[in-house]
Amino acid sequence: MDKNSKIYVAWHTWLVWWAIVKKLKSEWYNNLILKTRNELDLLNQSDVFTFLKDIKPDYIIISAAKVWWIKANMTYPAEFLYENLQIQNNIIWWAHLAWINNLLFLWSSCIYPRWCNQPMKEEYLLGWKPEPTNEWYSLAKIAWIKLCEKINEQYWKNYISCMPTNIYWPWDNFNPETSHVIPWLIRRMHEAKWDWINEVVIWWTWESRREFLYVDDLADACVWLMNNYTKKEFINIWTWEDVSIKELALIIKEIVWYKWELIFDITKPDWMPRKLLDVSKINNLGWIYDIKLEIWLKKSYKWFLENN
Repeated sequence: MDKNSKIYVAWHTWLVWWAIVKKLKSEWYNNLILKTRNELDLLNQSDVFTFLKDIKPDYIIISAAKVWWIKANMTYPAEFLYENLQIQNNIIWWAHLAWINNLLFLWSSCIYPRWCNQPMKEEYLLGWKPEPTNEWYSLAKIAWIKLCEKINEQYWKNYISCMPTNIYWPWDNFNPETSHVIPWLIRRMHEAKWDWINEVVIWWTWESRREFLYVDDLADACVWLMNNYTKKEFINIWTWEDVSIKELALIIKEIVWYKWELIFDITKPDWMPRKLLDVSKINNLGWIYDIKLEIWLKKSYKWFLENN
């Protein structure tokens, strides 16, 4: 990417968007096109096409999606399927019709099949049925991975996609109804500590394993891919290091100074038993992650204390 290229970063969660923008600015990409959800409704096909046709960015980075946690996925499957299909359809296809040649689409490792072989290679994606609790989100994302591939193949445009793992950051969403596992555990243990509750019940089974990527590493990978990757096949972004939910909970328990019992409720719905991505492809091309989990878990708790 040329430093003067027009780069549009499509909104997702504020923090993923913010991290990518911060990374671009730190590398002196200053011709950025930034629109909030209020400024551009990505569900509105006409508005999106008019915007892309008029502005015509040189590059698009799409981190836009409807993303919540397991309970929301299961409660609102129609909304997850419709909104994610609509957002990606509006941006990717209309970017193609507006003759925009470079696009990076981000999605999530949660769309890999539940019983996928480990570590999960890119070619395993369609080898099994989708994870049941995440089926609607998965189907939408798989459709648009394939759209990027076929536009790349059929029209010779650099439309690429990448698969990040679970993302975390200190200033995460700590809402107990919509947060992901790290902020959920931090909040629950902190509140239990101050309310003298002698147990915290955790939905996930203790042996389930997850891997976590710090948001700045994700942003670094995105900029690196836009400068170095042109193949149609999607590519994994991960760390090669995973932890069990029990190990994660015990680390957070120590950081929060929660002294009582953790109960793992195996009757609750659970996501995939393990999600370890094979990142041989991106590592062999030259990109490797940098930031360690425990250091930033401490910073996450510090931020939570200062802002809640």
